[in-house]
Amino acid sequence: MTDTPVLVLVTGSGRSGTSSLAGSLKRLGLHVPQPEVPPGATNERGFYEPEWVIRFHKARLKELGLHNIDSRPWAVDMVAELTADGSTRAELEAWLVGQRDLAPLVVKDPHALWFADVWREAAAGAGLDLRLLTAIRHPAEVIGSRDLAYLQHQSEQLRLVKETSNLAGWLHAALLTERAGRGHRRAFIRYDDLIGDWRSALDAVDRQLALGLGEQIARRPHEIDDFLDSDLRRAVLTWDDLRAPAPLLRLAERAWEALQALVADPHLSEAQATLDTTYDDYARLYGEAVAIAYDHTHGEVETATRRKQGQIHKLRHELKAARSHQDRPAPPTGLLARLRRR
Repeated sequence: MTDTPVLVLVTGSGRSGTSSLAGSLKRLGLHVPQPEVPPGATNERGFYEPEWVIRFHKARLKELGLHNIDSRPWAVDMVAELTADGSTRAELEAWLVGQRDLAPLVVKDPHALWFADVWREAAAGAGLDLRLLTAIRHPAEVIGSRDLAYLQHQSEQLRLVKETSNLAGWLHAALLTERAGRGHRRAFIRYDDLIGDWRSALDAVDRQLALGLGEQIARRPHEIDDFLDSDLRRAVLTWDDLRAPAPLLRLAERAWEALQALVADPHLSEAQATLDTTYDDYARLYGEAVAIAYDHTHGEVETATRRKQGQIHKLRHELKAARSHQDRPAPPTGLLARLRRR
């Protein structure tokens, strides 16, 4: 490692093996800022995510109405506009300064892809050497690791909508993540490689990121041997298992092949050129889909607006009735009532 404290930012779409990757790096000696998000039903082995970072990202995405893998091509511009005043960077930088003495650090959060520029500037301001590590996994398995089990018994239309949206989100997130990492020391790792032979996979990452973990990786036995096993790969799926439009499937397959090429060479120019073309084609396809669905989208908005207006009218009527009831004089009670009856 260099004399400058190192920060490894683990990125990648959810369910791509980012937790397994961050957990492995922790076991190799990198520090996860505390407190961590506790294990849960969806990940009993742990997420290895700093709670502060999760809140930091989610609060801003919520403010913009963005999802973790939002498929809208202009979403990244929305984030750029929100963070333009520098306050987001300053908040992150201050937090990183507080973690600096614990380096080398590993921070994992799939939301980070939206804030790549913020992380770059904040890490530099905090005196940290930022290095990017991206986990990649076949999109059919990413999407199917949880959703397809539920959707198997749903209508074809619902499956088409859900899986198309998820695939578009995966593709957009993958393209943004790769583009944001250019010009930085970075590495890509396949999830299958990590759980299949973690020593070989992380040895390549160690060389590409210059982390100096060789002795730790070579140690036998190692606790990572028990942490990672083939049982982690619960979803073994292919393109044939997805219900999505053919043009989108072709773009996703093109991106997947290019991303795999970056595992061996993280800055391979041919792969980057392919991903650039794919990004342009995706933005064009998305725009065409929005145009085709205009009547549907407009109709849904109109229906929701009328429904909301109806609810508001009903509430106003109920409020008026309640106020009218309150304004009526209360009936006499007790001694006054008996005197009036005489």
